[in-house]
Amino acid sequence: MSESKPPTPTPPGDMYKGWLFKWTNYIKGYQRRWFVLSNGLLSYYRTQAEMGHTCRGTINLATANIAVEDSCNFVISNGGAQTYHLKASSEVERQRWITALELAKAKAVHMQAESDDSGDDCPAVPPSSGQGGGCRNLEIQSTLRTLGSKVEDLNTCNDLIVKHGSALQRSLSELEGIRVVGDMGEKMRQVTERATLFRITSNAMINACRDFLSLAQNHSKRWQKALQAERDQRIRLEETLEQLAKQHNHLERAFRGATVLPSSFSNPALANKGGASVKGDASDEDDDNEFFDAMEDPAGFITVPADPKYHRRSGSNVSGLSSEIGMDEQSFDEQSMVSNPESPPPLELEPVRQRRTRIPDKPNYYLNLWSIMKNCIGKELSKIPMPVNFNEPLSMLQRLSEDLEYYELLDKAAKCQSSLEQMCYVAAFTVSSYSTTVHRTGKPFNPLLGETFELDRLKDCGYRSLCEQVSHHPPAAAHHASSEKGWTLRQEITLASKFRGKYLSIMPLGSIQCLFDKSDNHYSWKKVTTTVHNIIVGKLWIDQSGEIDVVNHKTGDRCHLKFAPYSYFSRDVPRKVTGVVTDKEGKAHYVLSGTWDEKMEFSRIMQSSKGENGTEGKQRTVYQTLKAKEIWRKNPLPEGAENMYFFSSLALTLNDPEEGVAPTDCRRRPDQRLMEDGRWDEANAEKQRLEEKQRTVRREREREAVKAASSPEEADAVETGTEANEVFDESTHPDSYQALWFEKLDDPVSGETLHVYKGGYWEAKEQGSWDMCPEIF
Repeated sequence: MSESKPPTPTPPGDMYKGWLFKWTNYIKGYQRRWFVLSNGLLSYYRTQAEMGHTCRGTINLATANIAVEDSCNFVISNGGAQTYHLKASSEVERQRWITALELAKAKAVHMQAESDDSGDDCPAVPPSSGQGGGCRNLEIQSTLRTLGSKVEDLNTCNDLIVKHGSALQRSLSELEGIRVVGDMGEKMRQVTERATLFRITSNAMINACRDFLSLAQNHSKRWQKALQAERDQRIRLEETLEQLAKQHNHLERAFRGATVLPSSFSNPALANKGGASVKGDASDEDDDNEFFDAMEDPAGFITVPADPKYHRRSGSNVSGLSSEIGMDEQSFDEQSMVSNPESPPPLELEPVRQRRTRIPDKPNYYLNLWSIMKNCIGKELSKIPMPVNFNEPLSMLQRLSEDLEYYELLDKAAKCQSSLEQMCYVAAFTVSSYSTTVHRTGKPFNPLLGETFELDRLKDCGYRSLCEQVSHHPPAAAHHASSEKGWTLRQEITLASKFRGKYLSIMPLGSIQCLFDKSDNHYSWKKVTTTVHNIIVGKLWIDQSGEIDVVNHKTGDRCHLKFAPYSYFSRDVPRKVTGVVTDKEGKAHYVLSGTWDEKMEFSRIMQSSKGENGTEGKQRTVYQTLKAKEIWRKNPLPEGAENMYFFSSLALTLNDPEEGVAPTDCRRRPDQRLMEDGRWDEANAEKQRLEEKQRTVRREREREAVKAASSPEEADAVETGTEANEVFDESTHPDSYQALWFEKLDDPVSGETLHVYKGGYWEAKEQGSWDMCPEIF
């Protein structure tokens, strides 16, 4: 067996190569393999010819442990998953490999640490093309070769210092043992000579170190600038890629819309006219229906045009099914939109208050996000003290009230004669509540305990709502809205949030309920998870993902909505939402499709059947549907919204000061008002004052609750000065804080427990009597 080729140290960026013997198994023992060390990775091949196509194994040295067993053997392991038992042909060759591996490991660990500090875990941007990029690469390679040669000089000097130092030590030891005076002169001459060699070598070492340090300092700033330029270029590429993905989707959808022929059977009256050939009917069948894209989810469904018999009616024979469909179309187009004949005659219109359409522009303050967030990983967001720089000048209670921006959907739902139609509007209202979040990356203010917010739009829109913060740990808010059009919306939301380093997950807990007076239909549903991406590096963006089941507890109808996770590279429409409305028997009646940031459409299902198997072997359902109709579309943002926290027209009015509101109303909160006015430093100071005041009040309340407890351990803890939080349990003291306008009740219909509005707020406002309100600001 030929002798292994020792690896020759080369400048950084090149490779260490050579033959080593690798342990395979007890039958074959050690086998000769070609090893390559490059960029912190140790790879091996059976022969050198395999380097271009077949790698037998690779281990990352950044997480590996290198151990020497004997004169020729050494072991490389990364914690159990991979372990290489290697043997060199000689001790010198083994030492060269160990030195090369240790240097590569140190470099890999250092680069990984720098990557973690900067938050940039993406691959390096490829070198720039063109003449400029080539010149820069040549300059870098030249610098690296120079530094490599300096490192080699340092290694050589180090070996010489060790050699001459050992010789000098031996001479001094011999000099101590000399007894005869005649040998003294010769030994002194040897000691002087070796001391001179040691001094010369040391000076050479010092000079080499000085040269290396000077070179490193000269090029360090240049490399830092180059690295920053590459990072900026990567950010620009990410933004360009996002824009290209959006343009691609718009073009694709525009192309699909352009390929749909004009409809000729959308009006049933046209179907009664004779003279149409069979061929014309077949072509018009495609004209009158819209195709949905097949979902990538194997458990999903596919929609196709309905059979022509559902669209054509002869003059002599009208089927019952066609009549049902005709009534169904009419119910959506006409019956759901007409006013209720039982409603009282319209009253005289009163002048509607003019509300503001602008707020002060958001100031541009710099803040190091990582310096704050690096100590918050894994913690509850509500327990992290955050400056207002990350906020928007609205409270969480006001964000809850924004769900009513598309209240018209509930107005239309209240007029529906069919519960299945009504379910479509309620489902669209559920999706519409997320449309305001697409650009809203700012965090709303955490409400103080007892804080309230009223939204009185009775004269403008026929509804009014009230929110109250009913718990602080965990934070929970109760919301009640009622309309003159015959619907009531109530919800209790508790936010559970976790910061994961790269992204922030917000999981709303609790239930939302909608009740309709005329039909007594009682709906309930929950919210999906909100994720804020690129918290540390990159452009912030928000995604909604998960599933929602909207349930009608009276009829058993159900709508299953799926929010697809957003992906740049998905072939599907971004932020897509799909849903199916079924009755209590599980039969599908309507299909909903759209996006949570733009619009939703629905279509009536005429027939369903089992289709082909999906990618995971699950059979998908094929629905034959009528032409889809738009049920909801997002309102455009006001002009200059990008400078006003991307607020919608409704959001701009929420913090507008109003006379007569409760002293606990969000509009009276000073830190929020200061932030809206652009005085962020004062807002931060005021925010800290309010939070400390709330902590003091809470400690006092808990101390009083513990003193009133029957448990002797809790009483002893108070006497001994133990913190109340250590023994206080809100579940054992449910009366420690009583909400002012809401009370906790069990809902007999849905079986859920939530805070329900108990009345009295609007009466107190009318009388101007707010004596019962606590002083929280």
